[in-house]
Amino acid sequence: MSSFHFQVLQPSPLSCAISSKPRYSPLEALETCSSMPQLKQHHSHLIKLGLSADNDAMGRLVKFCAVSENGDFNYALHLFNTLPRPDAFIYNTLMRGYLQRQQLAHCILLYLHMLQDSVFPNKFTFPCLIRAASVDNAVEEGAQIHAHVFKFGLAADGFCLNNLIHMYVNFRALENARSVFDKMPRKDVVSWTTLISGYAQLGLVDEAFEIFELMPERNSVSWNAMIAAYVQNNRFLEAFALFNRMRAEKLVLDKFVAASILSACTGLGALEQGKWIHGYILNNGIELDAKLATTIIDMYCKCGCLDKAYETFEGLTCKGISSWNCMIGGFAMHGKGEAAIALFKEMEKEGVAPDSITFVNVLSACAHSGLVEEGRFYFRYMNEVIGIEHRMEHYGCMVDLLGRAGLLDEAKKLIDEMPMSPDVGVLGALFGACRIHGNIELGEQVGKRAIELEPKNSGRYVLLANLYANAGRWEDVANVRRMMNERGVKKVPGFSVIELEGVVNEFIAGGRTHPETKEIYAKVDEMLECIRSVGYVPETEGVAHELDEEKREDPSYYHSEKLAIALGLLKTKPGETFRITKNLRVCKDCHNASKLISKVYDREIIVRDRNRFHHFKDGVCSCNDFW
Repeated sequence: MSSFHFQVLQPSPLSCAISSKPRYSPLEALETCSSMPQLKQHHSHLIKLGLSADNDAMGRLVKFCAVSENGDFNYALHLFNTLPRPDAFIYNTLMRGYLQRQQLAHCILLYLHMLQDSVFPNKFTFPCLIRAASVDNAVEEGAQIHAHVFKFGLAADGFCLNNLIHMYVNFRALENARSVFDKMPRKDVVSWTTLISGYAQLGLVDEAFEIFELMPERNSVSWNAMIAAYVQNNRFLEAFALFNRMRAEKLVLDKFVAASILSACTGLGALEQGKWIHGYILNNGIELDAKLATTIIDMYCKCGCLDKAYETFEGLTCKGISSWNCMIGGFAMHGKGEAAIALFKEMEKEGVAPDSITFVNVLSACAHSGLVEEGRFYFRYMNEVIGIEHRMEHYGCMVDLLGRAGLLDEAKKLIDEMPMSPDVGVLGALFGACRIHGNIELGEQVGKRAIELEPKNSGRYVLLANLYANAGRWEDVANVRRMMNERGVKKVPGFSVIELEGVVNEFIAGGRTHPETKEIYAKVDEMLECIRSVGYVPETEGVAHELDEEKREDPSYYHSEKLAIALGLLKTKPGETFRITKNLRVCKDCHNASKLISKVYDREIIVRDRNRFHHFKDGVCSCNDFW
């Protein structure tokens, strides 16, 4: 949007005059107008009555044409062009119409026209202009509109000022947003909540919470803004704490708060709390729209309760594309490729058109289940039959599928033939496959490219160092360590979470902050002793040099998932399934140990790691040892 300059005008008698015309019944008849043919009949009648230049009468016609769902914006412009002196209401209405149609530059051009015609803006003019500048990221124009809000005497108008705060938040100009906020004579809940959301969007969650605590009164929107801020920044425990505080203050839970806290349940794998929220929704008549339904399905899928997810999905009276995609994706992450494909076929039979995300999930399902031929088929099908262009994510899934199957040359060939440069996700998929299948030469080549694309991701360095370690190239391992230090790259600390009796327990490797630490470590010792009797040997390959994302196993330092498993065994009944969420990829040693623990203790242990779900049962894992 090009820059423009405003000139403040002096009011003229014509532009400020209040119409003294009486109301005519034809104007009242316009209120029931529902189609353009009806409107044109009304227009003809008004012309016959000599009202073709009357702003009150023509303004009603313009409003229907410009902002009604059944209107015709071009006809609104035609009406506007026939008026000798359109008033502020008509200008404002056309601005709303432009804004609805995302013709943002036209909003401001019309405002210039308005000023040139000596028609003075009012408090209904600026919200449209501010939103237009905000959506179009027109920073300079936004600042000039801000000046005009004050020049035209609206410095105390809360609606205009709240829109200015939102505009500056959208510009990521928090200092300006805070300045507007601080100077407001009267701040309402919208003012506070908009500023909280602005700080949260930039990751300044603690600052957002400080503002939240200063609020004189809060409604469900402001509570949700703060809970959502914690969720969006992966601070799930704080989201739960705030939610519990909200409940203690007897505030009513609405669908927006429910969606935010369900996302926190998803992040932590807190199934019991997620079930409680779902039950509350059903028992209190909260509207189960498509977005909330999908959030519930996603929560069950990612909390390792696939049966409940499918039950919820099947119970929906109207399944939107997002619900189908979520359920297909749920089957995919649990390694149930055949079920994902069957659901996709059912979706097509129901006449629901798949989209790009659908095929990401279908191809991911093929990758996690080793369905190479099916993956090749759907990769071609989406483009040749459905007409959806292959995007980066689809290539990433195919490279992952081929790489997992050991078809590294085919995966490399696919990357070389991509119409776009591969991103770090595509290269990372091949990189991981190279390590699993021991292709040092290709892995080194791809790994270095991945690191250059994402130099701050510690996982890439870890993978490359482990690749070298497995080949006995210790000097190269040391070089990777040195590179990480020089670039200030820190390894992401590993943690595991287990929810028991509604309480979320978080562990780090060797952590001793849990109130039952003594019992947990004793249980770990018992576990390891038991599984040694059935063949467990700690994974020690490259242990002296290997960079692990979690600290190495030794007699006194245990990985976080082993601690979580120990607590699960202590706190659940014999034979009961429990679920663990881990922020990193499960290491080989913990994977082997978990399989044997499931056999010795006759338990199903469901672990969600960074890549997928692992269902450990009877000494085997659902991933077939490929993750």
